[in-house]
Amino acid sequence: MRFDLLLENGEIVFPGQGVTRGSIGIVGDRIAAILGPDETATAAEVIDCTDRWVLPGLLDPHTHIGFGDQESDFETESRSAALGGVTALLSFHRSDNLAESSGPWRAAGEARSMIDFGFHYGVTKREDVESLAVNATRFGITSIKVYLMYKGAYGASKGFTEVDDALLYRALLAGAGLGNGVVGVHCENVEVIPVFREPIQATGRNDLRAWDEQSPGFLETENVFRVCFFGGKADCPVNIVHMSAAESLEVVENLRHPGRAPIHVETCAHYLSLSHDAPVGLLGKVNPPLRSQADIDALWEGVRRGSISTIGSDHVPRKRVTKGPDLWKASAGFPGIGTLLPILIEEGWHKRSVPIETLAAATSRNVAALYSLPGKGQIAPGFDADFAIVDPDREVVVDPELLESHSDYSPYEGMRFRGSVDATVRRGNVIMRDGVLCDDKAGGHYLFRTPSKG
Repeated sequence: MRFDLLLENGEIVFPGQGVTRGSIGIVGDRIAAILGPDETATAAEVIDCTDRWVLPGLLDPHTHIGFGDQESDFETESRSAALGGVTALLSFHRSDNLAESSGPWRAAGEARSMIDFGFHYGVTKREDVESLAVNATRFGITSIKVYLMYKGAYGASKGFTEVDDALLYRALLAGAGLGNGVVGVHCENVEVIPVFREPIQATGRNDLRAWDEQSPGFLETENVFRVCFFGGKADCPVNIVHMSAAESLEVVENLRHPGRAPIHVETCAHYLSLSHDAPVGLLGKVNPPLRSQADIDALWEGVRRGSISTIGSDHVPRKRVTKGPDLWKASAGFPGIGTLLPILIEEGWHKRSVPIETLAAATSRNVAALYSLPGKGQIAPGFDADFAIVDPDREVVVDPELLESHSDYSPYEGMRFRGSVDATVRRGNVIMRDGVLCDDKAGGHYLFRTPSKG
């Protein structure tokens, strides 16, 4: 057998199943064959994967492209992604007029992105919901996000005046109407936050832990209950995005039962690795806040047993200057797409013995299944030839200057993680090898998702 590319003698990680030694033959942009350890083949290009994991390329379901630099983010952030073994991303898109903005934003990605990409719609007003069915069919966007943190006075201060429970329920009904629609929700009860924030601010505190104390975990949990309850009544699958609190996961597990609409849970690498006591200062400000070590440990157990099905980065590529020096004025969020995989390998596989096939499922197969991405997320003949080739024991030191992002910092800068991404393959093309981008030209495909019913 002869292939265009052969990933030879690696430890092939089949998401949710196990690890098997073998080789993978690629023709064009697809996987052509899985070969056993005793089978031989030739190829135009061969990568020796001995003592390396061969994982499906990561699908990062939670990014914010355009929040750094509108003109260059697709280029810079896709480069950062490629360095970290991420071969596709989904980014949140919101605007005053989604019908007018979606086409140009897609074109910008096709012109600049090194990796495959798709969108979720950010829903902030009734018009966004009412236009969803038409826009989903036209632009292939079947997932949306409702920002409950933009309710009331806080939302109005940010220019959002229509976010309320009625908008949430309308969004759930609209999502159910798409068939394969998924409604993600940012759960944080912003109406109660002032009860905690005002006295904390009055003391003059400016530490990272204060950000958690002004929006404690139960304010996320309360919103989680409401979203799950409404989702069941609307018969709409819901996705609790960037879950941060152990109590929130307990609520979801108690509400799940046969016969009701699914409740999916996503968490992010920082909620699995950084606590509110981490020595990262204001670089660690994010919404929802970083929580306690007990929350981190509980979320990891949720990943282990599959109760948390997807993991993303919540990547926001702003500059360091936006992160302080005042906690209360600093921007929330930070970059993370380039460090996602090493963090999960260090914290999950090395420190907690979470099987690598479980981590692969949460970063590939489950993402593809949830968001209707055919051909993605698995290692099998006919699937897209997207891979991250990883040395599980080689140590990497996080250096923002090497991450290629528009952002010039990382909350992990200077930290060491075991789990080096040695090569990244996107649709059969080797786009990164040994920390160097091999092909920095745009080649990413737009991930169009067709509603299963209108």
